[in-house]
Amino acid sequence: MTHEIQILTPEFGLCVMGNAPVEKLYTGTRWSEGPVYFRDTDQLIWSDIPNNRMLRWTPDGNVSVFRQPSNFSNGNTRDREGRLLTCEHGTRRLTRTELDGTITVLADSYKGKRLNSPNDVVVKSDGTIWFTDPPYGIITDYEGYKGPQEQAGCNVYRLDPASGTLDVVADDFGKPNGIAFSPDEKHLYVADTSGSHDPKGNRHIRRFDVVDGKQLSGSQIFAELKEGFFDGFRLDTDGRVWTSAHKGVNCYAPSGALLGKIIIGELVSNVCFGGPRRNRLFITALSGLFSVYLAVNGALRP
Repeated sequence: MTHEIQILTPEFGLCVMGNAPVEKLYTGTRWSEGPVYFRDTDQLIWSDIPNNRMLRWTPDGNVSVFRQPSNFSNGNTRDREGRLLTCEHGTRRLTRTELDGTITVLADSYKGKRLNSPNDVVVKSDGTIWFTDPPYGIITDYEGYKGPQEQAGCNVYRLDPASGTLDVVADDFGKPNGIAFSPDEKHLYVADTSGSHDPKGNRHIRRFDVVDGKQLSGSQIFAELKEGFFDGFRLDTDGRVWTSAHKGVNCYAPSGALLGKIIIGELVSNVCFGGPRRNRLFITALSGLFSVYLAVNGALRP
């Protein structure tokens, strides 16, 4: 499969390097998702949702099973203490893996009813955890367990792990998906993939203003796709959004202008920055894991 970097603007030409090709690091998944890089141990962990497992990649090229069963894990990130946070479709919960390997349930219900199936997650600098909750893990038995939706809608939540308080920060999404803060945390980006099951549904990323670090306002459409969907994404230090976009990765300026594309050739689900200097973009896709070195660095987040 031939990969291609499409330079649409001079700015994107300064973000990529002509001598740094797209590399395929692993093949053998049914649907890869949720990449998270551990800088302290130089390893990447990601989910293979339908195979009900999490995998681990190390720079020597070795890939091993990190956790199986994984409760059909999807999105992953780290908290401010370096602990792994995982969205689990199968158990309809958000969990934290402690440093000793034990698992703590952080959220599995809201107002006495089970969550849908937590999808993607990000941690703010104050330690609060923000995550999306579409129903993909309960629609079929492929990425979780088919079951009834108990919540009235598909929300974006803010969890304060210190108090255990879980609040809805957005309730007007069809299917909220990828989520990330801008480097200064003044904005929150959330994808809506409701078009996956509704021809009239959404295929866009929305941007919100973050008010007092706890609430959202000023929603606007940041970017839209005509084919396929945005899923997971991350931002670099200059606020550019690097997002999964159908069969590749799109890069957008903070203004929403499309700067360039990295064509993978198969459905892409998510990305994260990694490597000791955060200048390597890891890309999860349908069949496996890819990466490409960039001339930019990922925003410093867990």
